[in-house]
Amino acid sequence: MSDLPYRRNVGAALFNAEGLVFIGRRAGLPDSWQMPQGGIDPGEDPAVAVMRELREEVGTDAAEIIGEHPAWLNYDIPAEAARTAFQGRYRGQSQKWFALRFLGSDADIALDRDDHPEFVAWRWAKLADLPALVVSFKRPVYEAVAREFAAYAKK
Repeated sequence: MSDLPYRRNVGAALFNAEGLVFIGRRAGLPDSWQMPQGGIDPGEDPAVAVMRELREEVGTDAAEIIGEHPAWLNYDIPAEAARTAFQGRYRGQSQKWFALRFLGSDADIALDRDDHPEFVAWRWAKLADLPALVVSFKRPVYEAVAREFAAYAKK
């Protein structure tokens, strides 16, 4: 699989006024939590993509970008998952992460606005706790995001 490319992707660390970050429980994966993320369309600017992904996955784009990780962060997915998740075309994902300030209220969050919801539940969590909540192959990316965006994780 090492000869396969990475799929380009964005990730959103959406912070509320308390300095907590949005996490969602993945549909079909009862013990899998993650922040919103998704693919970048051909020719799409990553900053535009992250706002689109928020609308699709969280149900609102009531947010503003307040930070951006300086690097693209890569992770490989297990080979058996790559065959089904990416039809064997990618080895994993290369992600550009953004920190966003949530400008709405909890009532604005609606996980079922998209025809194929990514999440079945959500909550606000401490950024530092996220690496322990995600699947193991994403943990190094979440650790890097938590370090880079730690300054936003306060009231």
